[in-house]
Amino acid sequence: MGYNDPVQLRTRAIGIFDSGVGGLTVLKEVARLLPSEDILYLGDTARVPYGTRSERTILKYSLKNAAFLLRLGIKLLVVACNTSSAVSLPALQRENRVPVVGVIEPGARRAAELTRRGRIGVIGTEGTVRSGAYQRAIASYARGEVEVIARPCPLFVPLVEEGWTEDPITYQVAHRYLDPLRREGIDVLVLGCTHYPLLEEVIREVMGPEVALINSARETAWEVKETLAELHLLRPEEGGGRRRFFVTDNPEKFIKVGRLFLGEEVREVEEVDL
Repeated sequence: MGYNDPVQLRTRAIGIFDSGVGGLTVLKEVARLLPSEDILYLGDTARVPYGTRSERTILKYSLKNAAFLLRLGIKLLVVACNTSSAVSLPALQRENRVPVVGVIEPGARRAAELTRRGRIGVIGTEGTVRSGAYQRAIASYARGEVEVIARPCPLFVPLVEEGWTEDPITYQVAHRYLDPLRREGIDVLVLGCTHYPLLEEVIREVMGPEVALINSARETAWEVKETLAELHLLRPEEGGGRRRFFVTDNPEKFIKVGRLFLGEEVREVEEVDL
């Protein structure tokens, strides 16, 4: 179906996929901005992480994730995985009949807007940093000369999933990763992994008040709202929207960890075979 019938399409859900649970930070921000919208979330927990996979494999997984959500009837697709956004977004936008929003462009655009010194830091997984996607996106939005200093922070993900968001060990790891960035004189830091918003307060304390933090999940949610508004596809505010969750493996672990991300019980989790 195209966009000739926006009245009918308004009632469709927003689809979000990620390689695991990290994209729940995006869901949380979308739900906060658009509380009346239905949201379908797919976590490809059987094949997480994507960052260690080849680009061909990431593209294959991403296309299958998108196809699953499209079959359920969605009006917009959010690629809430930084690695998938870096590798697959152009193909997903080209091959799907609904708008597709990734998590890299919104955060990169905001970073380029906020920097005063032209020195921007990016932290993410090994795969995201290696892809250079944030570096390219920030350069494309920058109004002048800009230097992007990217650093992988792989231990942040397991610390978040253990629930150690305020543990002394987490502060030690954060200093190990972030002190060199602070010494580089950056004035903006992009949280380039969907797990990292759960460490926002730790990161803010380590970096200090002079460094602006960009929460890519929050910026992505704003882009979702603006895109739906431009297409006249925002759902009328008629009460709380429904959330449905799908995983490809281990729904019990998803429920346990998902509670940490959302701050509430995760219900209606269904295991699916893609």
